[in-house]
Amino acid sequence: MKSDAQAIYRAQNRKAAQAAFRAFQARWQNTYPAVVKRLERNLPELLSFYSFPKPLWRSLRTTNVIERCFVEVRRRTRPMVCFVHLQSVDRIIFSIFNRFNEDWRNHTLHVFTRAA
Repeated sequence: MKSDAQAIYRAQNRKAAQAAFRAFQARWQNTYPAVVKRLERNLPELLSFYSFPKPLWRSLRTTNVIERCFVEVRRRTRPMVCFVHLQSVDRIIFSIFNRFNEDWRNHTLHVFTRAA
């Protein structure tokens, strides 16, 4: 199933990706109908990266930036074991994301400037 799904977003263009989805759908519809239905519903958004220049596709279709944020939250909160109250957790998480926002506000991603 994984390789069939990867064929969708690793296709050479949107048309080939849609054909790969149809193959995925035909193969997995009976076994995992809910997965196929959800993928079909979200396919336009999932393939939106094809609207951008090809050098950006890999960066746009991955979620590494988002995943990195959550790794940082876990790294900062795990050593604290327990919090006094919910507001203390909110303050820690807010400060982590606020720092990311400040960094991103003043930092241009190199992959976007190279493709421009």
